[in-house]
Amino acid sequence: MDARATIEPSQAAAAPAVLQRLASLRGAMARHGMHALLVPSADPHLSEYLPARWQTRQWLSGFTGSMATLAVTADAAALFADSRYWQQAEAQLTGSGIALVKIPTGAATHHIQWLVDHLARGQTLSADGQVLGLAAAQQLRGALEAAGIALRTDVDLVDEIWADRPTLPTAAVYAHDAPQAPEPRALRLARVREALARQGASHHFISTVDDIAWLCNLRGADVEYNPVFLAHLLIDATRATLFVGAGKVPEALAAQLAADGFALADYARAASVLAALPSGSTLLLDPRRVTLGFRQQVAAGVRVVEAINPSTLFKSRKSDAEAGFIRQAMVQDGAAMCEFYAWFEAALARGERISELTIDEKLSAERAKRPGFVGLSFPTIAGYNANGALPHYRALPDAFAWLQGDGLLLIDSGGQYLGGTTDITRVWPIGNISAAHRRDFTLVLKGMMNLARARFPRGTLSPFLDTLARAPLWEQGLDFGHGTGHGVGYFLNVHEGPQTISKALPEAHHAMEPGMVTSDEPGVYRPGQWGVRIENLLLNVPVSTVEGGVFGDMLEFETLTLCPIDARCIDRSLLREDEVAWLNAYHAMVRERLAPWVAGDALAWLQLRTEPIR
Repeated sequence: MDARATIEPSQAAAAPAVLQRLASLRGAMARHGMHALLVPSADPHLSEYLPARWQTRQWLSGFTGSMATLAVTADAAALFADSRYWQQAEAQLTGSGIALVKIPTGAATHHIQWLVDHLARGQTLSADGQVLGLAAAQQLRGALEAAGIALRTDVDLVDEIWADRPTLPTAAVYAHDAPQAPEPRALRLARVREALARQGASHHFISTVDDIAWLCNLRGADVEYNPVFLAHLLIDATRATLFVGAGKVPEALAAQLAADGFALADYARAASVLAALPSGSTLLLDPRRVTLGFRQQVAAGVRVVEAINPSTLFKSRKSDAEAGFIRQAMVQDGAAMCEFYAWFEAALARGERISELTIDEKLSAERAKRPGFVGLSFPTIAGYNANGALPHYRALPDAFAWLQGDGLLLIDSGGQYLGGTTDITRVWPIGNISAAHRRDFTLVLKGMMNLARARFPRGTLSPFLDTLARAPLWEQGLDFGHGTGHGVGYFLNVHEGPQTISKALPEAHHAMEPGMVTSDEPGVYRPGQWGVRIENLLLNVPVSTVEGGVFGDMLEFETLTLCPIDARCIDRSLLREDEVAWLNAYHAMVRERLAPWVAGDALAWLQLRTEPIR
């Protein structure tokens, strides 16, 4: 198979199954008097990566991308996806009867207007309230009420027709211990309680699994690529009740939790305990991080304060100790990549046959050798030529490309380490590359460097930084459809809020604060040809200025990621001297930090790829 994007054989074969499932769904809709169903990509914790039990949208539509929304009526169906997934969705939806609706961003709400347009006044839309976010439900309900359309959220229609629906995961929960967890869980709980007091709240309910893992200094394996576990947490002035599956917490760990003020309860009891809160209580809920179903459990006599989870803000700001462990994880990750790329370039030179699947296998194996490695932080993206133009491409055994001929190879990968989470993208030349390849690569590099070199006032809303990375591309009439950067967790989710460097309208919680780790990953994608994305992770650090803080505290970025950027892809004529100086300084740092951790061919490769450019 060549490097052009193709319909996977498994996708083509899946179309009849999707048609059958949609027919069964429409039968269930008719039995319940429903006229449409809305299926978000979500679970009861509003996670990005979903346990198999809640991969409902994928099961119904056949679309395997991580983000999209499905809407189904009696005679129409549509999948709403942003530009990262357009080519993938077009291929996977072929023959399914589901139309692709292209939306500008994953946060767009075009599905609401589509439903209003496809339903008549007096008809009813169904959505499972157990996985429908509270904020999303509030927005949806407002539009439907204006159109005279009813919303039912008390029925899970898909559960009726999904005969072999997966059960809940059963992997054990384990402690994230010192030294990599430098702050005790009891102290984290105390910090959250202090935040509740400032909000005037007596209780706080948390469903987001990364918040719970951070607060409890616990980790798990219930969600692929993210070291988290399914749980809810209810906090009051004297108790913190962790609702988790029976048997998932070992006895010794349960005793440690009890000593730190955490009691265990069965996962299924969370809703009933929430419903039993005493009248006169004040409950803090984050409307973007809790589902409508849980909000509906709260009794009328309980006052609800809607605000961001305090833990979301706390965990986004890594401590100095955590930043130190992140730097160590970056060294191990960088050393693994040196070992891989040394093998890779030597294998190419020997004429070995290499595929995108080989790259995934070999790179993952090198990471697995490093101290502190736990697993990958997301599915490796190894896309050659046209496949590199698919931002969330993934090679599969029945659909992948061989590295043959000339072109660009894009590799986006990352690891979970006990001391941090990594995410890096590099692009490499295969055979002979063209001036057009080099132009795209260099413009993306200029954008990446532009953001990495920024200084800005503390509290700057992160979306305001987005234009720095896009400006060199905009000057040439180019752009990319995804955000420039996302927050990154500490041995947690590779995508972490609240900050995001994107075109999104800024919110107060997007403010840049010291200790935040954010990706810097502009790109250019030419459908059917190639893609370029260069990504480093950046840490917000305070910086002294000649003004001495007269105009407020200032921040700058420390580049954390340690891996050479292939200078063979650069058009030197497009770089200014200050940009060349930054790149040479970065490569000198990479060489200095990684050289003690590699030897032989890997060391020789590191030295070659970090030579200064002139």
